[in-house]
Amino acid sequence: MTIDEYAAWAASVAKVDEHPSNERLSYLGLGLAGESGEVAEHIKKLLRDDWLDKAGLVEELGDVIYYWACLCAATGQQPSGLLEASAAKIKRRISEAASR
Repeated sequence: MTIDEYAAWAASVAKVDEHPSNERLSYLGLGLAGESGEVAEHIKKLLRDDWLDKAGLVEELGDVIYYWACLCAATGQQPSGLLEASAAKIKRRISEAASR
């Protein structure tokens, strides 16, 4: 399954259409924030306990991807295109930093 196929599937599960309501966008954004917080909790516990629950972290990362993919669909964006744009932006930053 490609990231774009996953996003289409996730959008169908979450009942996201091309014109989501403010409530639906808020729900997805809060879901993303909440799951990101759970990822942060695993990192916090790593610092506290010097042990990482990798399986738990991976599970939460999957939840982050679900909400991210739904938000991509809700904004009419192909995830693969966003990944390419993100990589280009990071490469520009690296290039700019190296030229200083």
